[in-house]
Amino acid sequence: MTLKTLLNAVHPLKRFVYQAVRLVSSDGGLCLEAEIRPRKGSKPRCSGCGEPCAGYDRSSGPRRFSFVPLWNIPVYLLYTMRRVDCPECGVKVEQVPWAEGKHATCNVFRHFLATWARRLSWKETARCFHSSWDTVHRSVRWVVAYGLKNRDLEGIEALGVDEVAYSRGHHYLTLVYQIDQGVKRLLGVIEGRKIESLASFFTEFGQRRCAAIKVVCSDMWRPYLKVIAEMLPNALNVLDRFHVVKKLGEAVDRVRKDEAARLHQQGYEPVLKKSKYCFLKRPCNLTPGQADKLAEVLQYDLKTTRAYYLKEAFDAFWQYRSPRWAHWFLKKWCARAMRSRLEPFKKFVRTLREHEDLLMNYFRAGGAYSCGIVEGLNLKVKLGIRKAFGYRSVELLKTALFHELGALPQPKFTHRFC
Repeated sequence: MTLKTLLNAVHPLKRFVYQAVRLVSSDGGLCLEAEIRPRKGSKPRCSGCGEPCAGYDRSSGPRRFSFVPLWNIPVYLLYTMRRVDCPECGVKVEQVPWAEGKHATCNVFRHFLATWARRLSWKETARCFHSSWDTVHRSVRWVVAYGLKNRDLEGIEALGVDEVAYSRGHHYLTLVYQIDQGVKRLLGVIEGRKIESLASFFTEFGQRRCAAIKVVCSDMWRPYLKVIAEMLPNALNVLDRFHVVKKLGEAVDRVRKDEAARLHQQGYEPVLKKSKYCFLKRPCNLTPGQADKLAEVLQYDLKTTRAYYLKEAFDAFWQYRSPRWAHWFLKKWCARAMRSRLEPFKKFVRTLREHEDLLMNYFRAGGAYSCGIVEGLNLKVKLGIRKAFGYRSVELLKTALFHELGALPQPKFTHRFC
């Protein structure tokens, strides 16, 4: 079997044929060159409107198009471009099926690079396949643009909204995910976390699609709550247990820190020293050393001990299935916390009461939706940023995030090279 036969099998070209394939030696090493010519009787097509037109002239020499490497040998397609005399568009360069516009990279190679860019860093992808970082970047951007144009946004019923810091100095991105059962993907990346940031996404998303949303998981960031209430009229805004438990843990740790400082000033032994995670972890997740430390501290009559028992009692709240009984438990627990004389817990209770209706939506939604999915996706975002040692621009970061987490449709080819 010849290389020409192999090319015809994996990358057939309409209106064109592979004429010859040769191995060429140069200063950079070996490379394969495949010459292409127009099929006899075929008319060139206008690159503007795509219609067959009469030929006008042809270039003086062939153009080289980078193709998928074979056995780690660079492959190039060589073709002498023609110009057409289009009655609609005027004199234009012809349209060819293996590349677009002035790009010197074949579409199939761009897709190949973009696929590997999910598995390796962009720099390593360029090094492995005899390309450049800029070519990999352009390839990823092309695949993402295709995916965003052709993705299906119908039938979405559950969303997750959260923010992630992408650089120092309080620079945030608002991320919107689809979290329906069986479908987890990134839908939107918006710079900032203001009202205008999230509102711009829902405006572009469309009023009809917004009306179809049934559940939105978010934290207690006020701009998000306001936009969701105004623009998603039929959605239950679920305040996720992750953020509530995080606030509760902060209250426990605040009590511990204040009491540790007070005991130190009064000259008592530092029983609370190095005990932070003993109080914040679940009992089943404690190491043997942490379990022993916790048992020792709980023997003392401390404010931190009361705070710990309150935290553990609150865990029963999430076991309820009925919104009515969950509300009954919350009311009892809040009254107990307000009588505890622990100021951080009083502050936590005031926060719960302020968002009580949204908190109960967790049970109205049957406990089926959680921001745990969103936090998991956010972890992938942060990992990607760290792996790349940051990005040159916000637009570049958006492209990378959609490429990694967008579950976007891919361009179709006769043969998938990876």
